[in-house]
Amino acid sequence: MLIRNPKRVFTYEMIIDFVWNEDYSYYSRKAVNNHISNMRKKLKISPDVSDYIKSVAGVGYKFEYQPSP
Repeated sequence: MLIRNPKRVFTYEMIIDFVWNEDYSYYSRKAVNNHISNMRKKLKISPDVSDYIKSVAGVGYKFEYQPSP
């Protein structure tokens, strides 16, 4: 979802609905944060490369790819 829509901000509720397809009140933002953290670790190719998944404070997340110069 994030990779297919780069730079689009997805709220916590949108992510929960897409991933679990359930009422978002059952899942917490903490669950989303934990899964995003795991994805960041898996996508990390080098310590000096910034994370591809960016946090949007108080809103959610977006995917942002910045190629090396």
